[in-house]
Amino acid sequence: MESHNNVTEFILLGLLMNKEMKIMCFSIFLTCYLAIFLGNFIIFITITYSHLIHQPMYYFLWHLSFMDPCFTSTVVPRLIRDLIASRKTISFNCCMTQLFTSHFLGGVEIFILVLMAFDRYVAICKPLHYMAIVNRKRCNMLILLAWVVAFWHAGAQLFMILKLPFCGPNQIDHYMCDSKPLLKLACTDTHVASFLVIANTGIVVLATFLVLVASYIIILYHLRNHSAEGRRKALSTCASHVMVVVLFFVPCIVIYIPPPNSLNNDKEFSVFFTVIAPMLNPLIYTLRNAEMKNAMRKVWYRELNTLLK
Repeated sequence: MESHNNVTEFILLGLLMNKEMKIMCFSIFLTCYLAIFLGNFIIFITITYSHLIHQPMYYFLWHLSFMDPCFTSTVVPRLIRDLIASRKTISFNCCMTQLFTSHFLGGVEIFILVLMAFDRYVAICKPLHYMAIVNRKRCNMLILLAWVVAFWHAGAQLFMILKLPFCGPNQIDHYMCDSKPLLKLACTDTHVASFLVIANTGIVVLATFLVLVASYIIILYHLRNHSAEGRRKALSTCASHVMVVVLFFVPCIVIYIPPPNSLNNDKEFSVFFTVIAPMLNPLIYTLRNAEMKNAMRKVWYRELNTLLK
């Protein structure tokens, strides 16, 4: 690593704004970060101590509510700190660690969203075979597969960046260490690496998003044969998932499909899937879900009674 690298640390330029705006954004992002932990903690505990843990859809949501705080914790704490810090440096090793963990945990989130769509597809299109197809053993295997594929994806990203020489500029035009801004700092031709980043992240995210869109088109087609009440319930559940998918996937596609040298607003779009989507997930999945709200009342009412006794 040291043989072709003169850079031992990077400077994160972060979100460029005046001092007053930075102080305001510090308060906003800190509030969002606390909301992410609180909202996902409530969902995680509710599903853990209710009958919902035995339902595949909520089992996947249980995993998602665990991954959201983990994923945001790889990026948001440093973003918050850098908004008020005078020195915004990050060591080379810490930068590479953040690159790997953000892609790894973000990859797990993406595949969990795919599994949730798969669950809805089977429930609506193959209801008679639902329990046989989406049983607990298969759910655990799919979750394990999500972790393995995400690890491979993050490892590939890290390997591509570690192979590049960094010998001069060390200012990253971003609030986190990511592949595209790092490619701009490499003192070598990065056409091959740029193509691999687009193939590894951009095309994978786009293909996954198109598969999700296709699955929901099929679901809508099959809903024609359901009763009005059945359609309403299915559409309510699917609408929540579609909102989460759009908030997470669309910014990723906008960021990772264009080549690294193109002019874009990567930092602004990154805020959507690193802060906004994880914060809104608990609201989306609870406010639009009567079963979840009922379970929350029962679990937290029981817990409060236990504490008061």
